[in-house]
Amino acid sequence: MKNVLERVGVSLDQNLLNQFDALIEKQGYVNRSEAVRDLIRARLDQEQTANPTADAVAAILLVYDHHASNLLERLNHLQHDHLLQIITSTHIHLDHHNCLEIIILKGKVSKIQSLANRMTCLKGVKLSRTNIMSTGKELT
Repeated sequence: MKNVLERVGVSLDQNLLNQFDALIEKQGYVNRSEAVRDLIRARLDQEQTANPTADAVAAILLVYDHHASNLLERLNHLQHDHLLQIITSTHIHLDHHNCLEIIILKGKVSKIQSLANRMTCLKGVKLSRTNIMSTGKELT
């Protein structure tokens, strides 16, 4: 089935429109339509990933002290317990004490969040961030 484009009109306060135009120009959009489409997709993605049973992909980023007692073993153990979800991981030495671990995974939102929380709470993890997004299959 071919996608049909439909034109819609939106009324905006001039100040809000000026701010939006400045933002999308700074980001490199060539027109408002592309920027609005991306905003809609981002909001739809947020709605989809609010469902704990939705399929998703994610990146868990951890900065940790690699000298922390048993931390590497605990991280490896968690990753081995979730092999069906984890696609890959990358270990980066930041300096003599700190490492960055990037773990890419897929699965249900609730399982991703649970694993991310378990990793974040490990003693020795200094910073963590998890970015979850839908697989995009329902977006056009």
